[in-house]
Amino acid sequence: MSNTTTYALGGVAVVVIALVVLLVMRWSNDEADVRNDGYGTVRNPAVVSVLSPDGSVQLGRVDAANTVDIYEDPLCPACGVLESVYGQEIAQKIDEGALAVRYRFVNFLDSRSKSKNYSTRAVAATECVADSGSGPVYAKFHEMLFVTDQPEENKSDLTNQQLADLAREAGAGEDVVQCVASGAKVDAATANAKAALDQLNGLLDGKAATPSVYDGATRIDVNNENWVVDVTR
Repeated sequence: MSNTTTYALGGVAVVVIALVVLLVMRWSNDEADVRNDGYGTVRNPAVVSVLSPDGSVQLGRVDAANTVDIYEDPLCPACGVLESVYGQEIAQKIDEGALAVRYRFVNFLDSRSKSKNYSTRAVAATECVADSGSGPVYAKFHEMLFVTDQPEENKSDLTNQQLADLAREAGAGEDVVQCVASGAKVDAATANAKAALDQLNGLLDGKAATPSVYDGATRIDVNNENWVVDVTR
């Protein structure tokens, strides 16, 4: 890798991290209420998870009225806040068929994890779980990954076996659990996460930030507390 490329990637990482910190501070200061608290994660068995060749994961019913794209890094604290505040509201809209979500995962925070590759391994785990096709299982795993058991930057991490244990707790079968534990999809996740980051940089003029939510070509302001309602009207 050339010095120019290294410096460019370093600059992108600094911008992204700064934006993440600002977003977390803003949400924390606003003390946002959890939307639709008590609903839980997706429960409708008609909801499926579909792993695309590019690594994106679509969660929703086949007849969903609208689909939004959400860019996330598994170590991103603001992504955890997004899931904490809006996850249950999103889950109900998905169950109703009003919304589907296409998750696009990046891994720019790898270097800020204890293992230096947590984001990539977590992305690989999501691909294993999504490939099973169960929407409720995938939704539960996603919630656990971003809310219940999300590591802290530079302080903690999850091994592949711990990620596999989360998948089992979410209801995944033993073949999925073994896929996660073995890191079977790590190589694919590495390439997919890079492609997703390149795509996000293209959308944001080289200033990638997560979480970023898009309804088609329109970027959604997730600080608008009614954004989920707005995209399902």
